[in-house]
Amino acid sequence: MEEKNNGAIPEAQDKPVPALTHVDANQEGYRWVAITAMLFAIGIILHTVSPNVGGVTPNWTIAMYAIVINLTRPPLKRALGIGFVAGLTLIPSSKSAFPLGNMASELCGATSCCLMVKAFALCHLENWRPVPFITGFAATFVSGSVFTFILKLVLGLPLRIWIFAMLPVVAVVGLLNGLITFGLFRPVKKLFYAQEGGDDK
Repeated sequence: MEEKNNGAIPEAQDKPVPALTHVDANQEGYRWVAITAMLFAIGIILHTVSPNVGGVTPNWTIAMYAIVINLTRPPLKRALGIGFVAGLTLIPSSKSAFPLGNMASELCGATSCCLMVKAFALCHLENWRPVPFITGFAATFVSGSVFTFILKLVLGLPLRIWIFAMLPVVAVVGLLNGLITFGLFRPVKKLFYAQEGGDDK
């Protein structure tokens, strides 16, 4: 004969416990945003206070976004966004006759840097130590060439002035920026991975 449980708490029935779903954190997350913002802020300050020595001044902003692109290896669309923001930040501090030329030049510089980083990765050379120097130089040279050519058109300068006077200065600035990119890349990389407790690979 069945016993009735009058007024008593019913016994708990065994129910299957649902399996926990583990979701790995996004490796990249939004660290690239924080690093980009920080480096752009540093670049703007240094670009403003750096003295002009013999007509040559490092373009810190280009060096900073070259570091970001080497570090995060963004898709081309994001690299274009980085170049666009870089161009905007350079306009207020530009001492040139046509500051808006920075928009076109930095889009070209960031694009060339991104494509070179991807090319090195395809060749399995992404961890080759000179890559930051090469990409930093290339981004600066492409950006500077585009900017000075726009300036040549705006001012109506002869082509020989652009080739023999402007481009050599661009190349010297490119070398300086390559060295800056190379020198700062590893410290920034350590900071990048330290933000989420990752390992510097």
